[in-house]
Amino acid sequence: MSGAGAPDFFYREAQRLGYVARSAFKLLQMQKQYKLIKPGSSVLDLGCAPGAWLQVACQSLGPLKNGGIVVGIDLKKVKVPSLHCDARVQTVCADVMSIPKCQIRALTPQHKGFSVILSDMCPSVSGITTKDAALSFELGKRALDLAIGGNSLAHSDDDIQREGQSDGSSSGLDDDRVLQPGGHLVIKLLESEDVQELSHICKPLFRKASWLRPKATRSSSREIYLICQGFGSK
Repeated sequence: MSGAGAPDFFYREAQRLGYVARSAFKLLQMQKQYKLIKPGSSVLDLGCAPGAWLQVACQSLGPLKNGGIVVGIDLKKVKVPSLHCDARVQTVCADVMSIPKCQIRALTPQHKGFSVILSDMCPSVSGITTKDAALSFELGKRALDLAIGGNSLAHSDDDIQREGQSDGSSSGLDDDRVLQPGGHLVIKLLESEDVQELSHICKPLFRKASWLRPKATRSSSREIYLICQGFGSK
């Protein structure tokens, strides 16, 4: 068999291990390389359908006694997978492009925001390369906006760096963002000339920003992930 839907090693492994999709191995690789999710983390999964990243995120929290939460948001109503998930996982059916930030923060303990934000959002693929890349870029910008705030996106790199550093010791959370100081952000994008724009915004804001094409990515796919670690920790 051939084509994007053909079963392969990761597809078969996902079935064998009880993951609802082969995409689980993308986050598993990120977790192995970057250790984004730790015991007690609060994780937001944007575009969570069908739920494979919910499974990996919950596993990464460790035993139930360690605490932590995983919240998935998707346009579709997503049932929490029965395998690899526990009571710490919940899903919300909403449009990420329009849901208020205060509504997202309200899903976290003391409304403090999330320590890890994962965006695996992808547009409905049209097959037109430039159109699909542009739509993916808009989803990526929205994920970044939710994480660090729209005000930061409008400023220069120097202004962004000062903002990231100035509130790093604050006990509260800026009304314009959902990511906690020191938190991590992952954004999926389709490769294009525009993707570097997000990287340029993130590099002065985070301790480290790097690109990753996971091994589980299909050879025909243009997916690439921007991994941002340590918000405001530079």
